[in-house]
Amino acid sequence: MIRVMVNGAGGKMGREVVKAVHNDSELTLVGGIDPTKSGQDIGTVAGIEQLGITMKASVDEVLGDTKPDVIVDFTSPAVIYENAKKMLSAGIHVVIGTTGLTAEQRNELDTIGRKHNANCLVAPNFSLGAVMMMKVSAELAPYFPNVEIIELHHNHKYDAPSGTAILTAKLINDAKMAAQVTADEDLTRESLPGARGAKVNDVTIHSVRLPGYVAHQQVLFGGYDETLTVRHDSLSRLSFMPGVVLACKKIASIPGLTYGLEHYL
Repeated sequence: MIRVMVNGAGGKMGREVVKAVHNDSELTLVGGIDPTKSGQDIGTVAGIEQLGITMKASVDEVLGDTKPDVIVDFTSPAVIYENAKKMLSAGIHVVIGTTGLTAEQRNELDTIGRKHNANCLVAPNFSLGAVMMMKVSAELAPYFPNVEIIELHHNHKYDAPSGTAILTAKLINDAKMAAQVTADEDLTRESLPGARGAKVNDVTIHSVRLPGYVAHQQVLFGGYDETLTVRHDSLSRLSFMPGVVLACKKIASIPGLTYGLEHYL
Protein backbone atom coordinates (compact mmCIF):
# COMPACT_ATOMS: atom_id res chain seq x y z
CA MET A 1 0.00 0.00 0.00
CA ILE A 2 1.20 3.51 -0.87
CA ARG A 3 0.79 5.94 2.03
CA VAL A 4 -0.53 9.31 0.78
CA MET A 5 -0.97 12.66 2.50
CA VAL A 6 -2.75 15.69 0.98
CA ASN A 7 -1.43 19.23 1.41
CA GLY A 8 -4.23 21.73 0.91
CA ALA A 9 -6.75 19.07 1.89
CA GLY A 10 -9.39 21.63 2.83
CA GLY A 11 -9.55 23.27 -0.60
CA LYS A 12 -11.82 22.33 -3.49
CA MET A 13 -9.17 20.24 -5.25
CA GLY A 14 -7.78 18.91 -1.97
CA ARG A 15 -11.14 17.54 -0.88
CA GLU A 16 -11.53 15.67 -4.17
CA VAL A 17 -8.02 14.24 -3.80
CA VAL A 18 -8.85 13.02 -0.27
CA LYS A 19 -11.91 11.16 -1.58
CA ALA A 20 -10.04 9.71 -4.57
CA VAL A 21 -7.17 8.43 -2.43
CA HIS A 22 -9.55 7.03 0.19
CA ASN A 23 -11.53 5.15 -2.48
CA ASP A 24 -8.52 3.56 -4.22
CA SER A 25 -7.59 0.06 -3.11
CA GLU A 26 -3.85 0.57 -3.73
CA LEU A 27 -3.54 3.82 -1.77
CA THR A 28 -3.85 4.54 1.94
CA LEU A 29 -4.82 8.02 3.12
CA VAL A 30 -2.69 8.85 6.16
CA GLY A 31 -3.17 12.58 6.65
CA GLY A 32 -4.04 16.05 5.48
CA ILE A 33 -2.58 19.52 5.90
CA ASP A 34 -4.53 22.78 5.90
CA PRO A 35 -4.02 25.68 8.32
CA THR A 36 -7.70 26.64 8.14
CA LYS A 37 -8.92 23.14 9.04
CA SER A 38 -6.32 22.08 11.62
CA GLY A 39 -7.69 19.72 14.27
CA GLN A 40 -10.70 18.65 12.21
CA ASP A 41 -11.31 15.12 10.91
CA ILE A 42 -10.17 14.85 7.30
CA GLY A 43 -13.20 12.79 6.30
CA THR A 44 -15.59 15.39 7.68
CA VAL A 45 -13.73 18.16 5.84
CA ALA A 46 -13.94 16.19 2.57
CA GLY A 47 -17.67 15.59 3.02
CA ILE A 48 -17.50 11.85 3.66
CA GLU A 49 -17.60 9.79 6.84
CA GLN A 50 -15.21 10.47 9.72
CA LEU A 51 -11.91 8.69 9.12
CA GLY A 52 -10.22 9.24 12.48
CA ILE A 53 -7.45 11.28 10.86
CA THR A 54 -6.83 14.74 12.28
CA MET A 55 -5.81 17.53 9.94
CA LYS A 56 -2.49 19.27 10.59
CA ALA A 57 -1.75 22.97 10.23
CA SER A 58 1.56 22.84 8.34
CA VAL A 59 4.08 20.65 6.56
CA ASP A 60 6.47 21.10 9.49
CA GLU A 61 4.01 19.30 11.80
CA VAL A 62 4.00 16.10 9.75
CA LEU A 63 7.71 15.78 8.96
CA GLY A 64 8.52 14.60 12.48
CA ASP A 65 5.71 12.04 12.56
CA THR A 66 5.46 8.81 10.61
CA LYS A 67 6.11 10.15 7.13
CA PRO A 68 3.96 9.27 4.11
CA ASP A 69 5.38 7.84 0.88
CA VAL A 70 3.76 10.60 -1.19
CA ILE A 71 2.38 14.07 -0.51
CA VAL A 72 -0.06 15.51 -3.06
CA ASP A 73 0.10 19.31 -3.04
CA PHE A 74 -2.73 21.58 -4.13
CA THR A 75 -1.98 24.73 -2.14
CA SER A 76 -0.87 28.18 -3.29
CA PRO A 77 1.91 29.63 -5.47
CA ALA A 78 2.98 31.68 -2.43
CA VAL A 79 4.00 28.58 -0.44
CA ILE A 80 4.56 25.74 -2.87
CA TYR A 81 8.29 26.24 -3.45
CA GLU A 82 9.31 26.33 0.22
CA ASN A 83 6.96 23.47 1.08
CA ALA A 84 8.27 21.34 -1.78
CA LYS A 85 11.87 21.86 -0.62
CA LYS A 86 10.95 20.66 2.88
CA MET A 87 9.04 17.62 1.66
CA LEU A 88 11.70 16.48 -0.79
CA SER A 89 14.47 17.07 1.77
CA ALA A 90 12.58 14.72 4.10
CA GLY A 91 12.73 11.98 1.45
CA ILE A 92 9.03 12.19 0.53
CA HIS A 93 7.84 11.94 -3.07
CA VAL A 94 5.76 14.97 -4.07
CA VAL A 95 2.95 15.27 -6.62
CA ILE A 96 2.40 18.97 -7.33
CA GLY A 97 -0.71 20.42 -8.93
CA THR A 98 -0.08 23.93 -7.60
CA THR A 99 0.89 26.43 -10.30
CA GLY A 100 3.58 29.11 -10.21
CA LEU A 101 6.91 27.27 -10.06
CA THR A 102 9.54 28.75 -12.38
CA ALA A 103 11.96 26.69 -14.44
CA GLU A 104 14.75 27.70 -12.04
CA GLN A 105 12.76 26.51 -9.05
CA ARG A 106 11.93 23.22 -10.74
CA ASN A 107 15.62 22.65 -11.41
CA GLU A 108 16.43 23.32 -7.76
CA LEU A 109 13.72 20.89 -6.62
CA ASP A 110 15.11 18.27 -8.98
CA THR A 111 18.54 18.63 -7.36
CA ILE A 112 17.12 18.40 -3.84
CA GLY A 113 14.98 15.39 -4.71
CA ARG A 114 17.82 13.44 -6.30
CA LYS A 115 20.00 14.15 -3.27
CA HIS A 116 17.36 12.68 -0.93
CA ASN A 117 16.01 9.92 -3.22
CA ALA A 118 12.66 11.67 -3.46
CA ASN A 119 10.90 12.13 -6.79
CA CYS A 120 8.63 14.97 -7.86
CA LEU A 121 5.94 15.43 -10.49
CA VAL A 122 4.86 18.95 -11.42
CA ALA A 123 1.76 18.73 -13.60
CA PRO A 124 -0.01 21.79 -15.03
CA ASN A 125 -3.03 19.55 -15.64
CA PHE A 126 -3.97 16.12 -14.27
CA SER A 127 -6.81 15.52 -16.72
CA LEU A 128 -6.01 12.66 -19.08
CA GLY A 129 -8.11 14.37 -21.75
CA ALA A 130 -6.14 17.59 -21.39
CA VAL A 131 -2.88 15.67 -21.78
CA MET A 132 -4.23 14.14 -25.00
CA MET A 133 -5.30 17.60 -26.18
CA MET A 134 -1.72 18.86 -25.72
CA LYS A 135 -0.27 15.83 -27.48
CA VAL A 136 -2.59 16.17 -30.48
CA SER A 137 -1.91 19.93 -30.70
CA ALA A 138 1.84 19.33 -30.85
CA GLU A 139 1.36 16.78 -33.62
CA LEU A 140 -0.77 19.20 -35.67
CA ALA A 141 1.49 22.23 -35.20
CA PRO A 142 3.93 21.69 -38.11
CA TYR A 143 1.07 21.52 -40.61
CA PHE A 144 -0.58 24.88 -39.82
CA PRO A 145 1.14 28.28 -40.16
CA ASN A 146 -0.91 29.98 -37.42
CA VAL A 147 -2.13 28.95 -33.98
CA GLU A 148 -3.67 30.67 -30.96
CA ILE A 149 -4.95 29.37 -27.62
CA ILE A 150 -8.04 30.40 -25.67
CA GLU A 151 -8.15 29.11 -22.10
CA LEU A 152 -11.09 29.63 -19.76
CA HIS A 153 -11.03 29.06 -16.00
CA HIS A 154 -12.97 30.00 -12.88
CA ASN A 155 -12.48 33.50 -11.50
CA HIS A 156 -10.52 32.30 -8.44
CA LYS A 157 -7.64 30.83 -10.45
CA TYR A 158 -4.40 32.52 -9.38
CA ASP A 159 -2.49 32.59 -12.64
CA ALA A 160 -3.09 33.76 -16.19
CA PRO A 161 -2.15 32.33 -18.62
CA SER A 162 -2.71 28.89 -17.13
CA GLY A 163 0.09 26.36 -16.78
CA THR A 164 -1.76 24.11 -19.23
CA ALA A 165 -1.86 26.83 -21.88
CA ILE A 166 1.82 27.65 -21.43
CA LEU A 167 2.86 24.00 -21.65
CA THR A 168 0.65 23.54 -24.74
CA ALA A 169 2.31 26.53 -26.39
CA LYS A 170 5.79 25.24 -25.58
CA LEU A 171 4.97 21.79 -26.96
CA ILE A 172 3.63 23.42 -30.13
CA ASN A 173 6.79 25.51 -30.42
CA ASP A 174 9.01 22.45 -29.92
CA ALA A 175 7.12 20.64 -32.67
CA LYS A 176 7.50 23.60 -35.03
CA MET A 177 11.20 23.91 -34.27
CA ALA A 178 11.67 20.21 -34.97
CA ALA A 179 10.01 20.82 -38.33
CA GLN A 180 12.25 23.88 -38.85
CA VAL A 181 9.46 26.43 -38.44
CA THR A 182 10.85 29.69 -36.99
CA ALA A 183 9.54 30.81 -33.59
CA ASP A 184 9.45 34.37 -32.24
CA GLU A 185 10.94 35.65 -28.99
CA ASP A 186 10.20 33.45 -25.96
CA LEU A 187 7.92 35.28 -23.51
CA THR A 188 6.91 33.11 -20.57
CA ARG A 189 4.38 33.47 -17.79
CA GLU A 190 7.18 34.53 -15.43
CA SER A 191 7.76 37.66 -17.51
CA LEU A 192 4.04 38.41 -17.89
CA PRO A 193 2.45 37.95 -14.44
CA GLY A 194 -1.33 38.04 -14.42
CA ALA A 195 -1.56 38.70 -18.16
CA ARG A 196 -4.92 38.05 -19.85
CA GLY A 197 -3.21 38.14 -23.22
CA ALA A 198 0.32 36.80 -23.57
CA LYS A 199 2.71 35.20 -26.02
CA VAL A 200 4.77 32.06 -25.43
CA ASN A 201 7.19 31.87 -28.34
CA ASP A 202 5.00 32.60 -31.39
CA VAL A 203 1.75 31.34 -29.81
CA THR A 204 -0.71 33.93 -28.53
CA ILE A 205 -2.74 32.91 -25.45
CA HIS A 206 -6.05 34.52 -24.45
CA SER A 207 -7.11 33.98 -20.82
CA VAL A 208 -10.71 34.19 -19.59
CA ARG A 209 -11.58 34.19 -15.86
CA LEU A 210 -15.30 34.00 -15.08
CA PRO A 211 -17.52 32.33 -12.46
CA GLY A 212 -18.98 29.01 -13.59
CA TYR A 213 -16.00 27.71 -15.54
CA VAL A 214 -13.82 24.86 -14.26
CA ALA A 215 -11.00 24.34 -16.80
CA HIS A 216 -11.38 24.65 -20.56
CA GLN A 217 -9.00 25.15 -23.47
CA GLN A 218 -9.24 25.60 -27.22
CA VAL A 219 -6.27 25.41 -29.58
CA LEU A 220 -7.18 27.13 -32.84
CA PHE A 221 -5.09 26.33 -35.92
CA GLY A 222 -5.24 28.48 -39.05
CA GLY A 223 -4.37 27.07 -42.46
CA TYR A 224 -5.06 28.17 -46.02
CA ASP A 225 -8.79 28.93 -46.13
CA GLU A 226 -9.43 26.51 -43.26
CA THR A 227 -9.32 26.34 -39.49
CA LEU A 228 -9.07 23.43 -37.07
CA THR A 229 -9.98 23.59 -33.38
CA VAL A 230 -8.89 21.14 -30.69
CA ARG A 231 -10.95 21.61 -27.53
CA HIS A 232 -10.98 20.08 -24.07
CA ASP A 233 -13.44 20.71 -21.23
CA SER A 234 -13.18 19.62 -17.60
CA LEU A 235 -16.76 19.65 -16.34
CA SER A 236 -15.83 19.12 -12.70
CA ARG A 237 -12.75 18.55 -10.57
CA LEU A 238 -13.42 14.81 -10.72
CA SER A 239 -11.82 14.88 -14.17
CA PHE A 240 -8.40 15.43 -12.56
CA MET A 241 -8.57 12.53 -10.10
CA PRO A 242 -7.54 9.60 -12.36
CA GLY A 243 -4.34 11.49 -13.18
CA VAL A 244 -3.62 12.27 -9.51
CA VAL A 245 -4.13 8.63 -8.50
CA LEU A 246 -1.93 7.47 -11.40
CA ALA A 247 0.81 9.88 -10.31
CA CYS A 248 0.74 8.59 -6.72
CA LYS A 249 1.21 5.04 -7.97
CA LYS A 250 3.99 5.74 -10.48
CA ILE A 251 6.07 8.47 -8.84
CA ALA A 252 8.38 6.12 -6.91
CA SER A 253 9.61 4.58 -10.18
CA ILE A 254 10.46 7.80 -12.08
CA PRO A 255 13.61 9.51 -10.70
CA GLY A 256 14.04 13.24 -10.28
CA LEU A 257 11.58 15.97 -11.16
CA THR A 258 9.21 15.40 -14.06
CA TYR A 259 7.27 18.25 -15.66
CA GLY A 260 3.98 17.16 -17.20
CA LEU A 261 1.74 14.17 -16.59
CA GLU A 262 2.27 12.94 -20.17
CA HIS A 263 5.62 11.46 -19.10
CA TYR A 264 3.79 9.12 -16.71
CA LEU A 265 1.48 7.72 -19.41
